[in-house]
Amino acid sequence: MRSSLLSPAPRTRTHSPAPWAGAVCGALALVLLILVAVRWSPLTRLDRVIAEALHRRAVTEPGLVHLNRILTDWLWDPWTMRALIAVAVVVLWQRGARVLAVWVAVTTLVSSLLQQGMKAAVGRERPRWPDPVDSAHYASFPSGHAMTAMVTCGLLLWLLHRSGCRPWIRRAALAAAGVSVLGVGLTRLYLGVHWPSDVLGGWLLGAALTAFAAAGYDRYAAHHRTERD
Repeated sequence: MRSSLLSPAPRTRTHSPAPWAGAVCGALALVLLILVAVRWSPLTRLDRVIAEALHRRAVTEPGLVHLNRILTDWLWDPWTMRALIAVAVVVLWQRGARVLAVWVAVTTLVSSLLQQGMKAAVGRERPRWPDPVDSAHYASFPSGHAMTAMVTCGLLLWLLHRSGCRPWIRRAALAAAGVSVLGVGLTRLYLGVHWPSDVLGGWLLGAALTAFAAAGYDRYAAHHRTERD
């Protein structure tokens, strides 16, 4: 396991798609950030239409609101996601993949700093309702829940890919990650604490950061192996 984690991830293509995926997601996130910052009216209207429709439904379904609050506050809470990363970091460290452990930990820390920095810089207000079903603090863009879930699930899937685990395990993990990333975004929208573009921004930023982190480590590992050879 130690050698598989330290060596470059197995590839079926000549070049890894991670840098390109990171560049595309990063570019889309930048465009969205600009549109949010300048309060582009078509985006603002679309955000409000979707948010109002979901809120009208939420106030009539207290049971579903309660379920969404459990999911967002416990199962998909950012601290739950960080706990999963902490477990992965400890396992990597114990198995001798200490550079990789630090790489994953630093990526998670950068994610938290980036989202908080952008929230402070953009200063976007959250949706305001006369009859709110939930509350949240700090600025709105990007969604911290959505970004943290994307980074956490992306990193864990990448680690599973590197470990060479069985395909059915990777498929099950991919399904769980997809449900988690999509689900946490939907809970934040349903509870009326984010605009749709906040969630989309969190997803795009998280995907870009994860892709760049994976590509950077794969390049480092390949260089390190070449030097040893």
